[in-house]
Amino acid sequence: MTPKEVLKMTKENNVKVVDIRFQDFPGVWQHFTIPISELNESGFEDGFGFDASSIRGWQPINASDMLVVPDATTAKIDPFFADPTLVLIGNIIDPITRESYSRDPRYITQKAENYLKSTGIGDTAYFGPEAEFFIFDDIRFESSRNSAFYFIDSDEGIWNSGRVEEPGNLGYKTRHKEGYVPVPPTDMFQDLRTEMLLTLEKLGIETERQHHEVATAGQAEIDMRFKPLLVMADQLMWFKYVLKMVAYKNKRTVTFMPKPLFEDNGSGMHTHMSIWKDGKPLFAGDKYAGISQLALYAIGGIIKHCPALCAFTNPTTNSYKRLVPGFEAPVNLAYSSRNRSAAIRIPMYSPSPKSKRIEFRTPDPSCNGYIAFAAMLMAMIDGIENKIDPGDPLDKDIYNLPPEELKNIPSAPGSLDEALKALKEDSTFLLKGDVFTQDVIDMWVSYKTEKEINPVRLRPHPHEFFLYYDI
Repeated sequence: MTPKEVLKMTKENNVKVVDIRFQDFPGVWQHFTIPISELNESGFEDGFGFDASSIRGWQPINASDMLVVPDATTAKIDPFFADPTLVLIGNIIDPITRESYSRDPRYITQKAENYLKSTGIGDTAYFGPEAEFFIFDDIRFESSRNSAFYFIDSDEGIWNSGRVEEPGNLGYKTRHKEGYVPVPPTDMFQDLRTEMLLTLEKLGIETERQHHEVATAGQAEIDMRFKPLLVMADQLMWFKYVLKMVAYKNKRTVTFMPKPLFEDNGSGMHTHMSIWKDGKPLFAGDKYAGISQLALYAIGGIIKHCPALCAFTNPTTNSYKRLVPGFEAPVNLAYSSRNRSAAIRIPMYSPSPKSKRIEFRTPDPSCNGYIAFAAMLMAMIDGIENKIDPGDPLDKDIYNLPPEELKNIPSAPGSLDEALKALKEDSTFLLKGDVFTQDVIDMWVSYKTEKEINPVRLRPHPHEFFLYYDI
């Protein structure tokens, strides 16, 4: 869509205001709204000013003026606002140099796509994330100097099987780890998930299915159809926004926090990836599980760089409450067909060459999709360029391997600290083509350490009182 076509779209839809959106460094959408009279063709070049010093991980206050330049191809009508509202996603530009901002996550994604083309390996990287989430009825939390707690509740939660406040408690509570695709009435959220799916479809975001996931208390999944890297990164932002807004409208709340519940499944974001060239899939071939040698090298890149990738794909301290060895988490750095106990799976649903892809199961939906997808692509490219051998596939149930076999399988990091350390030690593959800059990596490590790791490290944990108060 061109700027002229966008302006035509605003008239056809009687648009009153325009919402300009961009993503902060950790990965949350930001926005401001302008009247439709302020949008003209020059705005798609000149941009709109804002205070970048108030955005997490961005500019100091003495260099705060920045521009967001809307991308006409991203135009959509917001499905929730009272007045007809056009939404445009923008890129961040320095107002003095007119250069793209190195810490703009969307710019990193664009550079990754361009770098893939420059290598001659392929021209399109397709991504299909499966971002799991929880639907809760109530969430309360506090973290202060003399107290800390969280409280989660869900009408569907198995802990409410004995609740007396519920008029005529009807049972049908989802048992721990038994939530995968039961029909209603056990699945309480069919209609809500369908509303989410249909809202995404109305926005032009193709979906493939929706269903309840394994955990109790409304864990769910809605799958988007694979798209090119930048398109999918944009769509993931819409995805999170739509799901939260539909839930909020229905007096419920959605979270993409990886591990909100103790002793039940966490939320992952299994990510399907493939590289194409001239309209042809490059991951189909005559090697293991019907994939190509190129795909095997790409797997080698993911396995080699997984510890560093986790700094972006599993970027919260809570991420590592999910990635715990021995609890059916995708921490074992091996690959296999059909085997969900390996960090990389080769789906076998279809023999079609177009369906050949690799599924990286370690990531979770707390990640910044622009940065995480770009990093994954760079790892695959590095594997292909350097012909990194992923070793032999592992078709056994890794969770039940004896210790003498398991010790030979490398593992994902056990904490965000470990992942950031790995990133500092293994970042050269990200710096190729200036896709990631050293400034971006340094700021990511600094922000995560100072704003997340240290605050968690400094606070007593509620369970420590249970363990130690009477010592």
